[in-house]
Amino acid sequence: MTPAPVSRPSFRDALRAESPLQIAGTLNAYAALLAQRAGFSALYLSGAGVANHSYGLPDTGLTTLEDVLIDVRRITSRVALPLLVDIDTGWDDPAMTVREIAAAGAAAVHIEDQVPAKICGHLPGKHLVATEEMLSRIEAAVSGKPHDSFVVIARTDAAAVEGLLAAIERAKAYLAAGADMIFAEALRSLDDIRAFTSAVDAPVLINLTEFGQTPYFTLGELKDAGVAMVLYPLSSSRAAAAASLEVFSAIRRDGTQQAVIDRMQTRAELYDILGYQPPT
Repeated sequence: MTPAPVSRPSFRDALRAESPLQIAGTLNAYAALLAQRAGFSALYLSGAGVANHSYGLPDTGLTTLEDVLIDVRRITSRVALPLLVDIDTGWDDPAMTVREIAAAGAAAVHIEDQVPAKICGHLPGKHLVATEEMLSRIEAAVSGKPHDSFVVIARTDAAAVEGLLAAIERAKAYLAAGADMIFAEALRSLDDIRAFTSAVDAPVLINLTEFGQTPYFTLGELKDAGVAMVLYPLSSSRAAAAASLEVFSAIRRDGTQQAVIDRMQTRAELYDILGYQPPT
């Protein structure tokens, strides 16, 4: 089935309309529908989410561009909200990657400065490429933009590896190379965030992934610290995974789902989210 194309606001439109812009991580089209129902105006597809949930793999650079494109197309064909996509280190050809991601309906990407065998940005042991190599990645990615409204965000993991000042200097260089915005990964305090946003003349994204290095700051705290975008990449999927294991365990233990029925979405609620009217 080929869904009808949908029109959507740009990522820049969403950023102008909401400050800070809350970006909801969605693993698939149904999760995107749920985020839309909850009132989010921008969505995110996580590379870790694709690896973990679509392929049952760790986030160590094992998935391909085509693996990500499958989920991008499914989300964008169903939900008319701007989608930010994690393209890791850009694979072999960042320009082609951006062209393909944009053609699949996404509104923005972020590309990072880790080595290709990357790991989660909130784990120890990260290794970065030299600034010059990252600049080449950014320049290539920017060259693949189909139009000016498409956004390329440069992510830096340097704060945890080289220190905050080095992360700021890298961010400035990334902007000079053509990046539109900056993703500052794993900053540990509001003071660090404030120092970063004060020094970097572009919208800055902060990642509030759970169980990571950045505390669970409130939206108000982050706004006061100058943050333009707040990302919740895997919040709903973590909750869904925990609930799924609980339900599977109850069914296996009890031989019936009766004890956990009250924790499930009803058929009527499902159809409501899908916009489906069953025959009567």
